[in-house]
Amino acid sequence: MKRNGVPMLVLDPGRESLISSSGGVLLRQTIELAGLGRSLSAALSPWRSPRATHDPGKVLLDVATAVALGGDCLADVAVVRAQPELFGPVASDPTVSRLVAALAGDVDAALAAIRGARAEARKRVWGRRRPVAGQPGGQVTIDMDATLVTAHSEKELAAPTFKRGFGFHPLFAFVDHGEDGSGETAAGMLRPGSAGANCAADHITVLDQALAQLPENERGNVVVRTDTGGGVKDFLHHITNLGLEYSVGFYGMPPVVEALAKVPRQAWRTAIDGDGLPREGAQVAELTAYLPATLKGWPAGMRVIARRERPHPGAQLRLTDHEGWRITCFTTNTTGPGWTLAALEVRHRQRARAEDRIRGLKDTGLRNLPFHRFAQNQIWLEIIALAADLLAWTQTLAWHDHPARRWEPKRLRFRLLGVAGRIIRSGRRRRLRLPRGWPWNDLIDTGWAALQPG
Repeated sequence: MKRNGVPMLVLDPGRESLISSSGGVLLRQTIELAGLGRSLSAALSPWRSPRATHDPGKVLLDVATAVALGGDCLADVAVVRAQPELFGPVASDPTVSRLVAALAGDVDAALAAIRGARAEARKRVWGRRRPVAGQPGGQVTIDMDATLVTAHSEKELAAPTFKRGFGFHPLFAFVDHGEDGSGETAAGMLRPGSAGANCAADHITVLDQALAQLPENERGNVVVRTDTGGGVKDFLHHITNLGLEYSVGFYGMPPVVEALAKVPRQAWRTAIDGDGLPREGAQVAELTAYLPATLKGWPAGMRVIARRERPHPGAQLRLTDHEGWRITCFTTNTTGPGWTLAALEVRHRQRARAEDRIRGLKDTGLRNLPFHRFAQNQIWLEIIALAADLLAWTQTLAWHDHPARRWEPKRLRFRLLGVAGRIIRSGRRRRLRLPRGWPWNDLIDTGWAALQPG
């Protein structure tokens, strides 16, 4: 019988001064570089009582830090509170709860204040290193998508969902960093579970909030991508009136089916994959010239592009499938050199990265909304967005040209943020020492160096 190579351990009742989230020093440094603490403190000053010990901006930032480290409720701020050497003094649970209740009491003003502080911080981060990459002309891509969040109790405005669940149906807008990075949560709207997937008013509101998060000089060069939920006339008119571009899923309505029947065989072109190589069994064609005159009310300059691909073996065919092809359509107003049909189709398919962003949010506090009141859950959603931005900004500034920039929150915490360390005092300075032999020490070192001012 083989012997266990790990010697038996017993728990020593003695204790040492250790830090369980040493990687949080990187988050703290990002907060400093972004000026986020100062911005939040100024924005939330109306909610600070004259005799308050804790600044509301610092309290909210402590909660966001706890969420970034993996917390999913207010009580998880205790992890940050237990490490004052790293995060400073942290408010008690009752103080944190009172602040959230106070912000929820004037939720519209509170959300506007928090979003204003986030926009200021984002401008500073982008001024230090612009995280957006990939699109011609420095174009910023905003991906919009909704998701379902299950409620396990009768929370205010929770409602049945279209998937026969119960809960909420929030809508988000993300700034896509391209294939070399992750993305930022620019805006989010908490909605009842019964909210429609194709509500134009909600899409317009969230898009406007996302544009307000961008530095002013970036707002005029944006492409908006959504699935078919955004393929409604009012929303596309709104994008067009703003002078922006779009790439939006288009439902297979009867006029599209009619146009497909008119497209000549030679009009179909080979589709390509994300690497620019031919995609076997997939083709694209433009339907705009073949659409019937009955299709009215859409913005001028709208192009309709179809993609067809043979369904994989065993896939169930749909009513919109044409002659055995799986058909998907999208609309765009993009024209110009280099934008072939295949390139436009690849760009549209890359909006699937929004699913990665949503998965990251569900690992960062979105999986469960912890409050009963809808307004308090709105504040919680803003805290989640703040935590997600902290992680994305840290990755962008610390590891701009390293694969760690693409790591999802779980891996980031497991390898970098959750490492234990010891704070010692030497030469009148406090020093954080990491464990010897930790495989990712070099990443923490290079990230720390990149996050220094100057």
